[in-house]
Amino acid sequence: MAQSDDTDKKQASAASVRPPKRAERPKRGRKPGRKAAPRPKNEAPQGDDAKLRPSAAIVPPQAVAGRALTLVVAIMSFLACLTVGAVSVVWDAADAWQNDLVREITIQIRPAEGVDMLREIDKAVALAQEFPGIDSVRALSDAETKSLLEPWLGEGLQLDGLPVPRLIQITVGDPELLNLSQLRSMVSQNVTGASVDDHSVWTSRLSAMAGAVVLGGFAIMVLVLGSMVLSVVFATQAAMAGNKDVVSVLHFVGAEDGFIAREFQRHFLMLGLKGGVSGGVAAILAFLTVDMLTRQSSGQAGSDQMSALFGGISVSLPGYLGVFGVVFLVAILTALTSGLAVKAHLAKVD
Repeated sequence: MAQSDDTDKKQASAASVRPPKRAERPKRGRKPGRKAAPRPKNEAPQGDDAKLRPSAAIVPPQAVAGRALTLVVAIMSFLACLTVGAVSVVWDAADAWQNDLVREITIQIRPAEGVDMLREIDKAVALAQEFPGIDSVRALSDAETKSLLEPWLGEGLQLDGLPVPRLIQITVGDPELLNLSQLRSMVSQNVTGASVDDHSVWTSRLSAMAGAVVLGGFAIMVLVLGSMVLSVVFATQAAMAGNKDVVSVLHFVGAEDGFIAREFQRHFLMLGLKGGVSGGVAAILAFLTVDMLTRQSSGQAGSDQMSALFGGISVSLPGYLGVFGVVFLVAILTALTSGLAVKAHLAKVD
């Protein structure tokens, strides 16, 4: 009994000496209104953050080479659009000249001894009025004939002492109804010293000149666009060299050549659009400025000569449509050229 009492006392004393049980630590949680600590810069995103992170472009969108290429493309587009506008102005002027010459015929009566000039003029006017397709027939007066000869022979000209031919101006309403060969034969048979001039020589020369201007304009445009293509090729090679490691890794891990080429095409397509639109807008502003200056300087000698040659120096609707076509062509050429250059480079890597 005494032994058991001693045992109980030892257990009680041990229980009193034992340290109390540690209380459970509460779970840490984010306090309301407290922001999460920012992730270190070198730490890679995990979970949903990795899925939402946008993929970086292979070609840097903003680079010194890209800005320089945009400026080059804009200059080339501006020159090409100016060429299109100049060709449009010359073509419209040549077309207007041809229409005027086709609708005008001249009867020339040379003076001869013993021939009454006034009577021959009346006979030619009456004969021309009988043909269908002719709107009006008018003989030029002595004052009008003098004004035509004054630039070459000077003022104070006396027609009585000179063998000056007289001219009859014929305005054609419908060239298809007029039988020109019959008119020429009838006038030469019935009017002494008369001949018919249909201005066919001038019309053919104008057509040849307009065709030469158009061909020259296309040649200039081909040279400008060719220079732009070479610039795009060099810029693509520079971009490939600057991103050589990225392209090589993508290529060796199995990325298709078409994928890499499309990345470069997308990049250079945007550059081509920016440069082409800038050059096209600058060309349109130049066209409007020239048109405004021409109208303001009307009445001056130089402006009148230019107006007599080309009419109103203004670009017509086909010219502006050609500007939009040049902008579209520039963008497509930059994209295609960059894609072909990338594929050629990757083929060499293989």
